[in-house]
Amino acid sequence: MAKERILIIGGDAAGMSAAGQIRKRKPDADIVVFERSGFTSYSACGIPYYVAGLVDPETRLVVRTPEEFREKQNIDVHIRHEVTAIDPDGGKVTVRDLEAGREFTDSFDKLLIAAGASPVVPPVEGADAAGIFSLGILETGIAARRFIDDHRPEHAVVVGGGYIGLEMAEAFACVRGMKVTLLDKSPQVMNTFDPDMAELIGNAIRSIGTELRLGEGLTGFTSRDGRVSSVLTENGEIPADMVIMGLGVRPNSSLAGEAGLKLSVRDSILADETMGTSHPAVWAAGDCASTTHLVSGKPFWVALGTVANKMGRVAGISMGGGSASLRGVLGTAMSKHCDYEVARTGLSEKEAAELGLAFSSSVIKTKTRAGYYPGAEPMHVKLVGEDGTGRLLGGQIVGGQGAAKRVDIIAAALAAGMTVNDLVDLDLGYAPPFSMAWDPVQIAGRELLKKTGGE
Repeated sequence: MAKERILIIGGDAAGMSAAGQIRKRKPDADIVVFERSGFTSYSACGIPYYVAGLVDPETRLVVRTPEEFREKQNIDVHIRHEVTAIDPDGGKVTVRDLEAGREFTDSFDKLLIAAGASPVVPPVEGADAAGIFSLGILETGIAARRFIDDHRPEHAVVVGGGYIGLEMAEAFACVRGMKVTLLDKSPQVMNTFDPDMAELIGNAIRSIGTELRLGEGLTGFTSRDGRVSSVLTENGEIPADMVIMGLGVRPNSSLAGEAGLKLSVRDSILADETMGTSHPAVWAAGDCASTTHLVSGKPFWVALGTVANKMGRVAGISMGGGSASLRGVLGTAMSKHCDYEVARTGLSEKEAAELGLAFSSSVIKTKTRAGYYPGAEPMHVKLVGEDGTGRLLGGQIVGGQGAAKRVDIIAAALAAGMTVNDLVDLDLGYAPPFSMAWDPVQIAGRELLKKTGGE
């Protein structure tokens, strides 16, 4: 009897998490992974900190190499191999060996698409100049770090005010000591936050010395001797020795769409709770796949390493013959800019309004620990709750060291379907170095109860 052959497209978080789970359940199966880049199983979230110089060398970001997968788990990993076509009914994929320049076909009994996402790069003039980087894969991070070491840029422009933008602005301003301008067409940074909380983030960025230019769109670049020299905007020109493009990412779903697989929100690959797709022999996981939002119950797409790993685990168990499911996610995420931490989970006011929900919100300013204890820093907590039911809908946090991880309290409460009153009643830990007797999240909950009639 022929061995079962399982192919995986993508060798990072989702793909290799799945491969490990499959191997546990199918010790005799042929498991083959095709990865377009030169690395497997690395922390993409760590790239900004490598570029900053806080992590060195780049191999510290790699959890396991292709050689280790082969030796320890008998998983056949092929780096610099790009899958260019999928034939689900025929059980075949077309693969291009990027180093050898040859193309071949391979067959599968089961296929996992874990192709990730790619940075959004607008089609503007001059974007091919040296010194302009879109940090999607580790190789790009290595190239950016090498550029800094070789050319010692003094003024960096970061285009995009999302998580990557925030982290790269920190890398340049607070670690590298460079002059930094952050440019975003949106009227606020961090569009997943409500405007009032985004304003706090913007003020924090400015207080560090970063120039913030909002409501100003990118139109192109100029270069000198092949290297970027300025960023052109709707309002003028910004001198630049280096540019980071942080305009978000889009799911790598074109292969799936061309193969006839159903797509979902944001053109992500439609996947069910087991990460199965519209074809019985194909699964999808990671930044290319959809899931469900736990609060709204609607199809949801988010590119986060935490979500990718969970999806990969579930896909691998399912493909290996086990039983597992992912109910959904909350889009829980956090970041920092120098001394300021930010975090969010669940629904924002804008998202709750788009769903037609009746809601109230509260914003409180407090301290990260007991006010009398050394090192207590300001923090703001915002909670959103549903009117009538009292159901907790979401939360956002901006503050000093120790603020961001409190979002996990809110995320756990959301996952459990708690009301705001339930959140207030939680038996959370307390000691002056860590918190006040009432945790900041619970203080925000009590303020929200006043609006909803609970207190």
